[in-house]
Amino acid sequence: MKNKIRKGDTVEIISGRFEDKGRRGEVINVLPKDGRVVVQGVNIRTKHQAQVQTQGRTINPGLIKFEGPIHVSNVMLVCPKCDQPTRIAVQRDEDGSHRVCKKCEAIID
Repeated sequence: MKNKIRKGDTVEIISGRFEDKGRRGEVINVLPKDGRVVVQGVNIRTKHQAQVQTQGRTINPGLIKFEGPIHVSNVMLVCPKCDQPTRIAVQRDEDGSHRVCKKCEAIID
């Protein structure tokens, strides 16, 4: 099934960890094979990085914080017109296909 959420969309977290639920963020990356998306500022992970030297460069050790992927079923697209999380319909016409808000019927693309 084709993903209806794309890079650059604003989404709201509808389920998952307590501190992330209800937060909004921009989609940084979409992983269609896994059915996951990476949302800015949500699902923050911490990685312990050792000092590594590659090709004459040195990567400093320490803690690295990054956004982890979350399943696409746990996010909902926020309509830019009505500013509410909504489901998406696909409308086809002679110009091609467009994503449409189910609540206010505004074209998202």
